[in-house]
Amino acid sequence: MEKFEKLSGIAAPLPLINVDTDMIIPKQFLKTIKRSGLGVNLFDEMRYDDDGNEIPDFVLNKPQYREAQILVAGDNFGCGSSREHAPWAIKDFGIRCVIAPSYADIFYSNCFKNGILPIALPQEQVDVLMQDAEKGSNARMTVDLEAQTVTTSDGETFSFEVDAFKKHCLLEGLDDIGLTMEKVAAIDTFEARVSAERPWV
Repeated sequence: MEKFEKLSGIAAPLPLINVDTDMIIPKQFLKTIKRSGLGVNLFDEMRYDDDGNEIPDFVLNKPQYREAQILVAGDNFGCGSSREHAPWAIKDFGIRCVIAPSYADIFYSNCFKNGILPIALPQEQVDVLMQDAEKGSNARMTVDLEAQTVTTSDGETFSFEVDAFKKHCLLEGLDDIGLTMEKVAAIDTFEARVSAERPWV
């Protein structure tokens, strides 16, 4: 998993509450078990019309937000079903950080497991960041995980809380498999001992 340390990038504003996982990646795209290729279908029903043409007014279709790496969203982001495809699609599009007042618990946890930093901030601070994001590609936010800060394009800084273990995993680029592989020496020692003690197993 790619490490997350410090990110400076374009932030896209999505001032909607209760954005559920079906809005993030509709159910018809859940057939794959690959983590790549879903970015094109992120927010599919809001990005495209019935003929598959881009809807120009949707934020990620606007030229200034096509390279967005940060998403500033409304309350209760990621609610609905617990599909891991939702963070897969967000990451595949190129977004590494989501900022919102609150998240659905499972979506929040899935973000960390897929190299995305979900930041929860009070509504009044999210409002400031939303206004900053609306400035377009000339305004770049900076997210510093080590310092646990978000800085606007104007230099205003907000601090955020993050679980120490989840922070460690993002900083080191460790998903569940990576965490297991950290213990590979101990696992090999255990398996060798068990094989010697119980060769019939």
